[in-house]
Amino acid sequence: MDEQRRRWENWWIALFVYFLLCFGPQVSAQIRYTVPEEMKEGSVVGNIAKDLGLDVSTLVDRRFRIVSGSKDAFFQVNQNNGELYIHKSVDREELCEGNGACVLNLKTAVENPLEIHNVAVEITDINDNHPSFSEQSQHFEIAEHTPIGTSFQLHAARDQDASPYSVRLYKLSQNENFEIDIRNSDEEKIPFLVLKKPIDREHKSEHLLILKALDGGNPPKSGNLSINVTVLDINDNRPVFSQDTYSVSLQENAKVGTTVIKITATDRDEGSNSEIEYSLGKTLKRKVYDVFQLDRITGEITVKGEVDFEETDVYKLDVQAIDKGQPPFSAQGRVIIKIQDINDNEPEIELTSLSNIVAEDSTPGTVIALISVTDKDSGVNGKVVCSPTKNVPFELKPSFQDNMYSLVTKGRLDRELVPHYDITITATDLGQPALSSIKTLSIKVADVNDNQPEFSSNFLELYIFENNAPGASIFSVRASDKDVNENALISYQINRGVGTQNWITSSLNINQETGVIHSLKSFDFEGIKTFQFHVLATDSGSPSLSSNVTVNVFILDQNDNVPVILYPVSANGSAEGVEEIPRNVNAGHLVTKVRAYDADIGYNGWLLFSLQEVSDHSLFGLDRYTGQIRTLRSFTETDEAQHKLVILVKDNGNVSLSATATVIVKVVEPKEAFAASDVKNTVKDEEENNMTFYLMITLGSVSVLFVISIIVLVVMQCSKSTDYSSKYLQDTNYDGTLCHSIQYRSGDKRYMLVGPRMSIGSTIVPGSNGNTLVIPDRRRRGSGEVRCDNNIFYIVFF
Repeated sequence: MDEQRRRWENWWIALFVYFLLCFGPQVSAQIRYTVPEEMKEGSVVGNIAKDLGLDVSTLVDRRFRIVSGSKDAFFQVNQNNGELYIHKSVDREELCEGNGACVLNLKTAVENPLEIHNVAVEITDINDNHPSFSEQSQHFEIAEHTPIGTSFQLHAARDQDASPYSVRLYKLSQNENFEIDIRNSDEEKIPFLVLKKPIDREHKSEHLLILKALDGGNPPKSGNLSINVTVLDINDNRPVFSQDTYSVSLQENAKVGTTVIKITATDRDEGSNSEIEYSLGKTLKRKVYDVFQLDRITGEITVKGEVDFEETDVYKLDVQAIDKGQPPFSAQGRVIIKIQDINDNEPEIELTSLSNIVAEDSTPGTVIALISVTDKDSGVNGKVVCSPTKNVPFELKPSFQDNMYSLVTKGRLDRELVPHYDITITATDLGQPALSSIKTLSIKVADVNDNQPEFSSNFLELYIFENNAPGASIFSVRASDKDVNENALISYQINRGVGTQNWITSSLNINQETGVIHSLKSFDFEGIKTFQFHVLATDSGSPSLSSNVTVNVFILDQNDNVPVILYPVSANGSAEGVEEIPRNVNAGHLVTKVRAYDADIGYNGWLLFSLQEVSDHSLFGLDRYTGQIRTLRSFTETDEAQHKLVILVKDNGNVSLSATATVIVKVVEPKEAFAASDVKNTVKDEEENNMTFYLMITLGSVSVLFVISIIVLVVMQCSKSTDYSSKYLQDTNYDGTLCHSIQYRSGDKRYMLVGPRMSIGSTIVPGSNGNTLVIPDRRRRGSGEVRCDNNIFYIVFF
């Protein structure tokens, strides 16, 4: 009912307005605005109320509005301030066509009293459209030799914008043969393609051009048309042979169908104008037509009959090439065929071998075989030259008889380098072309014991973890012998002679046949870190030959030591300390630092700290590398006065070992902390003195071990060459945790067992020791290496 009532009210209002417009008193005025197209919605065109002198405060009561003329509601008025604004973006090209003014007429009305005002809004053009062609490309077919000045109409470009933003000019891409001509027709510019230079299909068969249309904008916008011009051919070229005279050689007795030569002629025209047929001249001797024939399509000359050098040694053929143009053009050429005499008998080789086995220690000049050569031809074709395979220690020596040779050794033989020779004897006559035959003689080189066993290196390195199982195999050596059979059968033994470490070698055993070494005892890294022994390899030749290799053994550490808490000091089997801090400390305050030591080295001695138990996780934080305990935030009144922290210290071994320390943190008021500071300092001094005493003992022990290791290493360096020396260092650092690092050097590699201050650039080497790092050998000062050059020692510390 309400909706129906509103409809009746709107109907009566409209009727009332109509009568007022038709019969009532009216006040009319007209104003004009100009706006560019494509303005944003909501943009203000002008203030109608101010321009008409209307009272802005009465516009709502007087129902100020647009009553007609706003097509698609492009414009609306604001009753609050009288502004005319854009309600919907206006596209001039959709509303108006052509170059005339594009005007929208609006009527606005106010009541009490009724006033009707005409508002004209002119929509001005902007350059918002590109010139465009109806098609993207245009194709022309133009015959060569078309007269200069001939024009061809092109597609005209269209631009929806009005002048001056419509199409203004055309530009043609750079070329030698064409230019553009623009003609005006009914306010439209029509482009024409004009031929300015003759076109030649043989020079260029296709022309690709780009026509660009530009409008009057700044900067101008453009559109492109692709123009493809195909040049049509006419028969204006004669066939041309690739050679004026063809010359070829042909052996006698060539088979029927053998291709002698292929003649080729080309014609720069196309289509039927370039199609060529070949033919023989009409005035040749009859014998030519019996022996040869010419394929009229391919130009191949083939053998048709018997070719006999003794009858005719040269043939001269006149050939002709004719195209299929109208009228046809032709070209003439000549083919000269020279017949060659052939050598049709191969030499024959007869081989008499004395022995196909020769000892490798045979003296040069030892006769291996006798060779005779015959050829059924006579004259030059029957003259034979004999030669063996190149780059072999054998040669042919001619005999006093013609075509007789003996095969002898010309150098020392080495079975280990070449155990077998296949010697090819080649006999070649001097005919044209020369004929040859081959014969192969297989010779085996017998072995003598002239090579001693060889190891892959003079020095071998063995890395063994401590606590190895007694009786287990720890290493194997392998020597090779270039000889064969009994001369290459090798047995192994450990050299326990003078100068060796008998107390070590007595605990080793080697399998004589396989070279597998077994340890009869368990090694302890803390007792011995490195030693060496020698292995002797002997072959079974007569007389026997032998060689030895030095094996450097390095004992690797295992994680068999539990971390030791240095602070807080251990008492009654547990480490526990009490720290008092004022309540008013800020976040980041250092409460204390847990110190620990591990007797192992490398990763086994690298300690990490973690909170195993803490009363309040939000108050305290622990550095996992340094063991420092710091506050995470400030204390509040509600925080407990005492906190218990249990710190777990564990190493990085494969099976990690750990220890725990307990720190009791008491939070006191600032005054109490100040009063207790003297007493605490006294107690702390005594504790620190004790800790310093223990630390000095530990560091002193490690230093003594370090000096001993250096002395042992120096002695080892002087007993062997620099290139295969092994270097061994031990460093001791202290930063909250006592850390170790041990380095091994072999040749150009360094093996390093490191603690928590390991080099970031080091890389883990897979193998028997997973904690070994390989560090590039930079051979410079400060690298932590020990060298022994001419009995002068350089010790450089990290």
